[in-house]
Amino acid sequence: MNSYDAWAHPRVAAQVLRSRRDGHSEVALRVESLQGAQQVLRLEQAIYALPGVRGVNVDTAARRVRVVWDMQRTTLPSLLKAFASMRCAAQPLRSDSIDDTRTREAHDMLKRMLVAGMFAMQVMTFAFVIYIGVVDFVDFTTRGLFRWLSLMASLPVVFYSTNPFTTGALRELRQRRLGINLPVALAVWLVFVASTYNTIRGTGEIYFDSVTMFVFLLLAGRYVELRARHRSSALGDAVIDSTPLLAERRRADGTLETVPAIELLPGDQVHVSEGSTVPADGVLESAGVQVDEALLTGESTPVMRQRGEHLAAGSVLLTGPAQLRVEHGGEATAVARIGALGARARLAREMSLQRGDADLRRFVARVLILTVVTAIGWWLVDPSKAFASAVAVLVIACPCAFALTAPAALTRALGVLAQRGVLVADSAALAVLARADLAVLDKTGTLTVPHLDREDIEVVREGDTDTVLSMAAALARESSHPVAQAVAHAAAGLALLRASDVFVTPGGGITGRIDGHEWRLGHIGFALRLDDYSPDDRLWLADDMGAVAAFTLRERPRNDARATLDTLHSQGLDIQIASGDTATRVEAVARMLDIESWHAAQTPESKLALLQEARARGRVTLAVGDGTNDVPVLAGADVSAALATGTEVAQAQADLLLLHGHLHGLVEARAIARQVQHVIAQGRRWSLGYNLCAVPFAALGLVPPWLAAIGMSLSSLAVVVNAWRIGRPHEATPVLRA
Repeated sequence: MNSYDAWAHPRVAAQVLRSRRDGHSEVALRVESLQGAQQVLRLEQAIYALPGVRGVNVDTAARRVRVVWDMQRTTLPSLLKAFASMRCAAQPLRSDSIDDTRTREAHDMLKRMLVAGMFAMQVMTFAFVIYIGVVDFVDFTTRGLFRWLSLMASLPVVFYSTNPFTTGALRELRQRRLGINLPVALAVWLVFVASTYNTIRGTGEIYFDSVTMFVFLLLAGRYVELRARHRSSALGDAVIDSTPLLAERRRADGTLETVPAIELLPGDQVHVSEGSTVPADGVLESAGVQVDEALLTGESTPVMRQRGEHLAAGSVLLTGPAQLRVEHGGEATAVARIGALGARARLAREMSLQRGDADLRRFVARVLILTVVTAIGWWLVDPSKAFASAVAVLVIACPCAFALTAPAALTRALGVLAQRGVLVADSAALAVLARADLAVLDKTGTLTVPHLDREDIEVVREGDTDTVLSMAAALARESSHPVAQAVAHAAAGLALLRASDVFVTPGGGITGRIDGHEWRLGHIGFALRLDDYSPDDRLWLADDMGAVAAFTLRERPRNDARATLDTLHSQGLDIQIASGDTATRVEAVARMLDIESWHAAQTPESKLALLQEARARGRVTLAVGDGTNDVPVLAGADVSAALATGTEVAQAQADLLLLHGHLHGLVEARAIARQVQHVIAQGRRWSLGYNLCAVPFAALGLVPPWLAAIGMSLSSLAVVVNAWRIGRPHEATPVLRA
C-alpha cells in the first residue's frame, strides 16, 4: 500500500515491533502467498541469510511468519523487501497479534510427545532382553540391570511427558468433578509406582514398557487433535490480519500523509492506490472502481463499486486509485467485528469443551468402579493377578476415545464451516441446528433483496428526481438496512450530500439533518408523523413541511433463496416468514418461494411471541434475520443465524454468521451439524462397543497392560481420524439421510 520506507518511521514501526528481553526485535507478518513446503523452506533460508536474523517461525495454516532479528543490522524495510524479493509480499501485523500461546502450546505438546516416544523405544529395547529371559536363560544380574535401566528411562516420561495429565487430574479433583485426566494419571502412576517397587525389591512384574507406550500413544492422539484445532483457527486469523496498518490520509491542503490506520476517524479523506487494501469502512467519493471483496462475500468475482457506494475494510482495490470518506475505522470496521466474532467462537468452543458433559463423567465413574471391582475380585481369587488385571481394565477402558469424540468432531466442523463462510459463535448451536424442525425467517434483506429504479420515484413537491434521491441517499447511507442500502445504491453517481445528527429508529426509519433542516426517511407514518394512517408500501421522504417524495421499491428473492428453502424443507424443516412488511408484499414473496405459512405486519415483540408459541408446542426453532428488529427473535430462538450484511446488533445475537451473505450457508451448516452428530454418535458407539468386547478379557487377566495401552491408544486415534470425514463431499449424502 505504501513504500517500504514508511516502516522506518518510529511511530509507525512501534505498532508492529515487539522488543525482547535479549535486545532483539520481533515482528509478525501476514504472507498471503505462503503455500507449499518447498516455498516455505526457500523463504526460511532467504530470511535466515539476512544479517542479524536469529529466528524464523512459519505458520502455514494461518499464513503468518514471525521473525526475531537485530534491528541494528537489518532494518524493518529491508526485511520486508527481502520477503518481496522471494515473491512473498509480507504485511506487518500489530504487535498485540504476536501471541505465543498457540505456538507454545504446540511446541510443548510436541516436545512431550517426542520425549515419550524416544524413551519408550529405549524401554522397549530393554524390555526385549527381559522378555528373552522368559524363553531362554538370562542371568539374574543382567535382568536386574535392564530392569533398573527401564526404570531410569521411564523417569522423563512419567515426570515430564505425563505432567499435563497429572496437573489436569489434580485440577479435576480440586473442582470435584470426574474428567479424562483422572483415569489416565491413575493408570500411569499406579503402574509406575508398582513397577518401581518391584524393581527395588528385585522380583515381581514390571510394566515400564506399558506405561511409556501408553503415554506416547495418548500424547500422539492429543497432538493430532491440537493441530486440527489450530488449523480451524486460521480463518479467524486471516480475517483479523486482512486490514492494513497504514493509510494515506489527505490533509486540508490536499497533500497526503502516512498515518496508522487505527487513527482514522469518521470524515477523514483517504487515498487508496490501485492494488492496495482498503484500510477502513467508508463511502467511495471518486469514480467507479473494481474491488475484490472475497474476504467478506466469499465471491472471487470482482465487483464494481460506483461513487456513493460503500467500500469495506479488507477489500482489495483492483482498479484505482480511489478516494474514500471514512465512516468506521479500527475496531469498528465490519471485518474487525467478524474477527471478534471468530475469536468469540473459539473461546466459546474452548469453554464448552472444558466444561465437559454428563456422559463423560458417568463413563469415567463406571471405569473407576469397574477397576476397583476387578481388583477386589482378583484379590479374593488370586492376589498375584489383582494389580495387573486392574491396571489392564483401567488402561483399556480409559475414556480417551469417548472424550475425544466430541472435541475432534467439533474442531473439524468449525474449521470446515469457517472455510465455507459460516462462523459459529457457540459450538453447542450445531447440535440444536441438527434437530431444528421449524425455520422462521425475516423477509426484507434476508429472503429478498430490495431494488429501486428511478422511474419508481414519485416527487410530490418541488424538486427533481436527482435532488430528492440525493437527499434520501444522504440519510440512507447511515443505515445498513437493505432498504436503505437500495436507496443509497440508486443514488450512485449523484452529488454527495452530508447528513448529521442521524438517528435510526428500528421498524420506523431514519432521521437526520441536511443543510440545517431535519429530514425523515421511512414508512408513511414515521416520515409524515401520522398517528392514524392507511398502510402504504412505499418509502417516504419528508421534512417539517410535509412529504417530498415517495419511493416504490421492488423486491426480488435472493438468488439462492428458493434452492436453500427447498433443501431445508426436504430435510424436514417447516418454513415460515415473519416480517414487519405489509401483507401484500409478504404474500407475494411467499408465493414466489412456495411458502405456505407467513406472517405480516410483525413487530419485534410479535415475532418473539410467535417463536415462543412454537417452542411451547415442542418445536425446535431456527431464526434467521439481519436487522435490528430481528434481535429479540434471534436471541429467543433455539438456534439463530444472521447475515454478515446485516446490522452489528443482529450479528452479535446470532449463533451463526453467514459471512458470504448467502442463505445457502444454512444448508452447509445444517449438513455439517448433522454430520457432527452422526460422527459423535458413531464414535461413542465404537468406544462403548470396544470396551464391552475388550474389558471382559482384561478383567479376566487375559490382556497384559502393554497390550491394553496399544488397544486404547489405537481406539483414540481412530476416533480423531474418523472426525476428519466431516465436510468431505462423499460423506454428505449418507449422513444427511441418517
